Amino acid sequence: MKVCRFDDDRVGLVRGDVIHDVTGVLAHLPAVPFPAPWGDPLIAGLASMRDTMERLADDAPRRAVGDVRLLSPVARPSKIIGTPANYRAHADEARQDPEMARYAAAQGRPIEEQGLFLKAVTALVGPSEGVSIKFPDRRTDHEAELGVVIGRQGVDIPQARALEYVAGYAVALDMVVRGPEDRSLRKSLDSFAVLGPWLVTPDELGDPQTLGFTLAVNGQVRQRANTRDMLLDVRRQIAWASTFYTLYPGDILMTGTCEGVGPVRPGDQMQVEFERIGAMRVGVRAWSRPDTR
Repeated sequence: MKVCRFDDDRVGLVRGDVIHDVTGVLAHLPAVPFPAPWGDPLIAGLASMRDTMERLADDAPRRAVGDVRLLSPVARPSKIIGTPANYRAHADEARQDPEMARYAAAQGRPIEEQGLFLKAVTALVGPSEGVSIKFPDRRTDHEAELGVVIGRQGVDIPQARALEYVAGYAVALDMVVRGPEDRSLRKSLDSFAVLGPWLVTPDELGDPQTLGFTLAVNGQVRQRANTRDMLLDVRRQIAWASTFYTLYPGDILMTGTCEGVGPVRPGDQMQVEFERIGAMRVGVRAWSRPDTR
């Protein structure tokens, strides 16, 4: 099953190139008390509502994928977790690139010593919302990654059972501005966590460690790898994260990027594609002050 959010927070079931509007399923979610519990209620209820969504989709209004504005399939994660330097070739290029190496004192250390990092949840956007460049005088880089979405609450999760806690997978972009500040700050600007184009459930995706993927900028391929090249696989990342944090439905794990990381500028178009998930096209624009009235 492929689930998306689109336009004005509509919920869709994706079949081929068609989105079936199953927003009515939201009526089956429990009333949210105050304060709201941690996590995303739609993701928390996804497994139990699956049959209802499939049934609604059969007679639902339909839209072509290309005719809608795709949002992040997760609306309210409690956290976005990142795994640094999880592909050996990227760790090597980071040490060799003068601009990356200048600020990356920890790059030569094992991942377990560097530790995981967090991105602000306010950085989360969907592919149609695009990436905003706020500091044009500094280098902003793309990082194509497999996004793993947690489906139920867990802590100290055994590695052997880690995939039981996954609601689904998505294409992710972990954007970063280069500089001397802490990694979490430089990766948490608004729009610097892109997730999409939809969430694919584990039964449809299969083994998450056999996914080829590419990232192209303006049609030129810059990143190409396979998730089998990860130093720490998905199971190990989930288990490790859960020893530090309680994981909640909707939490997003960005699992690291491969070699080929490079800069983007306003006007660029990024295309990221993962086998058995799909492709998302993400535009880059100059930052403008939001209307906060």
